[in-house]
Amino acid sequence: MAKISKRHFLKTKETKKLFQKFTEETKVKIENVLGKKSKVEFLEVDSIEIYVVDNKPLMAKINEKLIPTLKFKEALQFLPKIIVDMGAVPHICNGADLMAPGIIEILGEFERDSIILIVDEKYGKPLAVGVALFSSEEIKSMEKGKVVENLHYIGDKLWKILKSFS
Repeated sequence: MAKISKRHFLKTKETKKLFQKFTEETKVKIENVLGKKSKVEFLEVDSIEIYVVDNKPLMAKINEKLIPTLKFKEALQFLPKIIVDMGAVPHICNGADLMAPGIIEILGEFERDSIILIVDEKYGKPLAVGVALFSSEEIKSMEKGKVVENLHYIGDKLWKILKSFS
């Protein structure tokens, strides 16, 4: 188990700011998903900032971006999705950024720097959360190149920390 270096509950004002930042980053109105009266606990584990809401590790700060963890299914369903072919799955799950040739379909429209969910074509399972390097329209016309920076994926350090919660 990873060592927790900081741990405390957020004040109401801090929670409000956190939810506002999350909504700005992801375009997901978190109050509609969780309600306004959620108790949020801040944890720092191996220099990763994790926000635990009602005993569930729902958000993390990675590369200064506040993102939903792969455990936050209620929020993941609202993110734009990129469906990848099964050949891309092992690469994504090893932390590789998403390249244009691996894309099967884009669900939802988004701009550059948007938070994106990457899912597999066979089961539709969430594989990774990343940040778009181009808009959905630009990506649709691309045949090669890196299109999404992988921030959090199945099997990464954050994923292993999150498994200790369940």
